[in-house]
Amino acid sequence: MGLTKQYLRYASSAVFGVIGSQKANISYVTLRGGERGRYVAVAACEHVFIWDVRKGEKVLILQGQKHEVTYLCPSPDGIHIAVGYEDGAVRIFSLMNGESNVSFNGHKSAVSVIRYDGLGARLVTGSKDTDVIVWDIINECGLYRLRGHKDVITQALFLKDKNLLVTSSKDSFVKWWDLDTQHCFKTMVGHRSEVWGMVLLNQENRLLTGSADSELRAWDINYLQQEKAEGEPKVKKGKTLLDDDDEEDNEEGGDESADERILSCKKAGSILREARDRVVSLTADSKARVIACHGNDSVLELFTVLSEDEVQKRMTKKLKKAKKKAAKAQKDAGEEVVEPVVDCMLKDEIIRLTNIKASAKIRWAECLSCTGGELKVALLLQNNTIETYSLKTLDKTPAANKTARLTIGGHRTDVRTLAFSSDNLAVLSASGDTVKVWNRSTLQVIRTMSCEYALCSLFVPGDRQIILGTKSGKLQIFELASGSLLETVEAHDGALWSLCLAPDQRGIVTGSADKTVKFWEFELIKDEGMSQKRLSVKHRRTLQLEEDVLCVKLSPDHRLLAVSLLDCTVKVFYTDTLKFFLSLYGHKLPVLCLDISHDNTLIATGSADRNVKIWGLDFGDCHRSMFAHDDSVMFLQFVPKTHLFFTSGKDKKIKQWDADKFEHIQTLEGHHREVWCLAISPNGDHLVSSSHDKSLRLWERTREPIILEEEREMEREAEFEESLAQGDAPVVPGETQGEAAPAGKKTVETVKAAERIMEALELYREETRKMEEHKYACEHAGKELPPPKPNPILVAFGNVSPSRHVLDVIRKVRSSELEVSLLVLPFPYIPELLKLFNSYIQQGLEVELVCRCLFFLLKIHFGQISSNQMLLSVIDELRTNTLSKVRQIRDVMGFNSAALQFLQREIESKEDVTFFAEATGQLKEKKKRRRRRERAVLTIA
Repeated sequence: MGLTKQYLRYASSAVFGVIGSQKANISYVTLRGGERGRYVAVAACEHVFIWDVRKGEKVLILQGQKHEVTYLCPSPDGIHIAVGYEDGAVRIFSLMNGESNVSFNGHKSAVSVIRYDGLGARLVTGSKDTDVIVWDIINECGLYRLRGHKDVITQALFLKDKNLLVTSSKDSFVKWWDLDTQHCFKTMVGHRSEVWGMVLLNQENRLLTGSADSELRAWDINYLQQEKAEGEPKVKKGKTLLDDDDEEDNEEGGDESADERILSCKKAGSILREARDRVVSLTADSKARVIACHGNDSVLELFTVLSEDEVQKRMTKKLKKAKKKAAKAQKDAGEEVVEPVVDCMLKDEIIRLTNIKASAKIRWAECLSCTGGELKVALLLQNNTIETYSLKTLDKTPAANKTARLTIGGHRTDVRTLAFSSDNLAVLSASGDTVKVWNRSTLQVIRTMSCEYALCSLFVPGDRQIILGTKSGKLQIFELASGSLLETVEAHDGALWSLCLAPDQRGIVTGSADKTVKFWEFELIKDEGMSQKRLSVKHRRTLQLEEDVLCVKLSPDHRLLAVSLLDCTVKVFYTDTLKFFLSLYGHKLPVLCLDISHDNTLIATGSADRNVKIWGLDFGDCHRSMFAHDDSVMFLQFVPKTHLFFTSGKDKKIKQWDADKFEHIQTLEGHHREVWCLAISPNGDHLVSSSHDKSLRLWERTREPIILEEEREMEREAEFEESLAQGDAPVVPGETQGEAAPAGKKTVETVKAAERIMEALELYREETRKMEEHKYACEHAGKELPPPKPNPILVAFGNVSPSRHVLDVIRKVRSSELEVSLLVLPFPYIPELLKLFNSYIQQGLEVELVCRCLFFLLKIHFGQISSNQMLLSVIDELRTNTLSKVRQIRDVMGFNSAALQFLQREIESKEDVTFFAEATGQLKEKKKRRRRRERAVLTIA
């Protein structure tokens, strides 16, 4: 039996070269009770990296799945961190072990903001889909979805002591939500453009908002419930706040007898920023004493919020000065002395602290107040850098000191060229300002050297030197041992787009935008005053062409030279005489990349027209043209000693092809931006790719074979599942499209969970029917017959009963997906399910879970259940059993809680110490020992 051609799968091995992705914010975290302000969390494509800024090391990686991270928010207790993703999912990771056990899926597009409440029990998320969702973390489910904004949500804040939420959006509105009734009771319309950020100050009595201009607007918040308690007159509901200070709130409509509003807002003034562009991020420390904001530049502006005592002292000093000035002026004029009046202005309450000038444009900022009035600031810059600063806020003129800068783990600009060393162990990456050499196995940087804007590169045979081709047309030769630049050769007058090593390894060929191809030979020369010779290149020949050269390649037998030109053709010349041999034409746009197979028979070309063409090198005939990518094909290379080749494109994908069978083998997905280039190791086991998302990715050849038919089938299944999840959301009867809606979203997982529940119910029906038939047969025969053969599924789950199997299936559904899974269930299954719920409650099985499912099903199928006479007895039994069982469980919990509190008081009174004090002492001792070890390590280093 003949075997089909076997291909081996390439799988993602690691992501490196990215310090912090620009899409998500930076946040301070604490690890295992460590020092505050030492660790920062940043997004790294789909992962989250935790960096130790003191050591400059990566200490923890929170593994993502597929989609890019868009927001981070640590929990108030510092043990967990909530991570929002591009597809609208939210996952909560433990910072103790880096694992994620809780995930929420409710948004249709990227999560734009996440906030915890004061206790860390609830989570609010805002998204690009304009919805705000409140989640219950303890119960692992969505509470409700709040609709009302018309554009991306930019900020969402819980109020600590009141069950209120305030949200801002790019639609220029700030909305206040009453979470008890899930409705928007106030809309602030005082902004003329997008609201990009906001913070709550002065014990949540003031709101500060940042917009698209240079003003930070302050709003005073008066809680009317407090005023009512003191006998204040009542205020009507349904007003919006206008921008004009003197203008009264306008009526938005509504009945005068409607419920009273909860709070009122009045503009208190504004603070002028130095920057003239929009606020990019606005943040405050945990105590809301320091405010940090920045625009699209490299300056972070810091403001401090004075306490009431400090404001009073400031006003007293101001009044004293005003009195002196007035007395002097009136004395000179001979008038009677009049007591001056000094009003407290916003600028007397919020004063400028200092400005921090970063080394590049700032993307995100985070503040952390420490003991002794120290403020720590972490900045994520737009050039893949993290910087941290420290300043003393109590000083008269506080100056920021840079405490750390993380740069070595990545490039400042996009990597445009990659190369592997001949021993497969080192990887070269070069960008607009630096060239780095990485150890492939550890992914650590071995050498970092400054260079010009690099476009192409290679390792010189022997792997001791590297050569770069630059945008200015120069060849730069570096020595790896010393990390020094040996020589810069003025090779071309235009950009040097392509560099190719000669097959005999004695020289190189370069192609440039100055319409020339040049041949160079390696030579060792001796500089004056130097004892050792160094590597250099000597120009031998030049091939003049009529168009700009984009790519050059020598055939492995050194016989032919292929050159791609700006006129969309590929010209093939004889290497020895430089005489024209073939012209390969057919591409509609310029050929950006090409490669020749190891046996000199095939040449593959990739073009900006998104096609890859495979040609024969003997006659120049086109064997096949294939639509390869959804955007320009940027790079193409054959796997050594095979006819398989890889292509990368601006569509974020890397694809593997078979040049003999003209088949697409596999797609490597992972990059989130355009893939610029890739490099394949000489043994073909590894692949490195670089992208506009600043990341480098290492792919490894596994031993897993690929069967193309199965691969295509899996792709079709993935497409079907995606279309299934994107279908219309199930409609709840009686639910109107108001401000509040269910939090869940229909996904592939919820559909599969509903199918599993339906299968379990079908199995239960089948087994019940079998048992009834057996019982009838026994009665008819007048003797006991052997029982029917048990279902193999029930046997596999440990011979459980059919009813218990249904409960186990429901229990295995994720808590956050339970409601949506039940919503998908057709009504014919519901009566059976209600009868089963009754039996579960009577037996005391999973009462809390069963009650949750029961109440949800009664809510969404109320009309059909109440009109069904057959279900009246079942519902009546459920009412009686549920009430009694829930009361019983509540009594047990109350008794246990009271007993534990009693025990705690007993222990505290006996030992006369606070409970858990010993554990606290052990933790402090452990911290001391860790600090001693770290100091010892630093001393040795």
